[in-house]
Amino acid sequence: MTSRTRQILTHVLGGLAFLSVPVLFSPDFDTALDMLHVRGFQQDFLRYLVLLVFFYFNFYVLVPKLLITRRYVLFVAIELVCFAAIVFLVESAVPAPDFSDRPIPAPPHHHGNFDLFRLNHHLFQFLVVVLFSIMLKMTSRLRKVERERVNAELSYLKAQINPHFLFNTLNSIYSLAIDHSEKTAPTIVKLSGMMRYVMAEAGKDFVPLEKEISYLSDYIELQRMRAGEAVSVSYNVSGDPTGKKIAPLVLIAFIENAFKYGVNAEEDSVIKVQIDIHGSQIHLVVFNNKVKVRKPIDGGGLGVENTRARLELVYPGRHVLTISDNPRDFLVSLIIKL
Repeated sequence: MTSRTRQILTHVLGGLAFLSVPVLFSPDFDTALDMLHVRGFQQDFLRYLVLLVFFYFNFYVLVPKLLITRRYVLFVAIELVCFAAIVFLVESAVPAPDFSDRPIPAPPHHHGNFDLFRLNHHLFQFLVVVLFSIMLKMTSRLRKVERERVNAELSYLKAQINPHFLFNTLNSIYSLAIDHSEKTAPTIVKLSGMMRYVMAEAGKDFVPLEKEISYLSDYIELQRMRAGEAVSVSYNVSGDPTGKKIAPLVLIAFIENAFKYGVNAEEDSVIKVQIDIHGSQIHLVVFNNKVKVRKPIDGGGLGVENTRARLELVYPGRHVLTISDNPRDFLVSLIIKL
């Protein structure tokens, strides 16, 4: 049984179990089908049915679209409207019995405590459904975030510090050593720093922004060294990253993508990376012109699409990702509110 089938089956069984509550706990349960004509049972069953529909509306729409994105006022307002609509629907959909043709006086309509009791009953069940849907959504979201974090860590351990990347970089370092270049030692330090960062920091939820930028800088410098003069690389960072934190390895995929598909020694290759930090906001812009390239050997990694999904999980409603894929160039603009 697939996880999707198991999830659907769980929802179906859970819904049936929820709807069985007013049946099993009805005081008229022993009268079998006669209880279907009892107004109290009809109201209870209708209330549970409407609450079940509201649960899924809350679970799939209100919580992810409003609560998680921190639109609290609108979330509370819509919840109150839904509560009022449910109470009105349940109380008005099942009409009161008609006693006008009976010789005995109709039972008096109680106000005050009776109405307050019914309202409290509605409110209690409504709040239980709301809190349960929020709890399930948050639990599901945390599990998904954890899976994405683990996948990101494993992907980068395999892709960013992979044998092909190391092979090319070490070859470049070897050439520097043969020429007795003064860049040999700093280049080795950059490579070891990248490896240390991925292995030590990739598993964390958030890391200091200055460490993430340092990792990006080392990556770009090593790629620039490998490409040499065949590629025009522009890289600039403005603003102060001190005291700010970011999800690890959430920016690198866009820069990596530019070097994978924007480098060809036989063509004019241009790559531009700009990082601007303003207050609690970071803006990444990555540009590369398109050139003819072979299929990258060191493919894999997190990838742009997986990074897009990860941003939705870690920064819901707090990021803007714009990707312009034109015939001649590729441009990425990512704004994150840290």
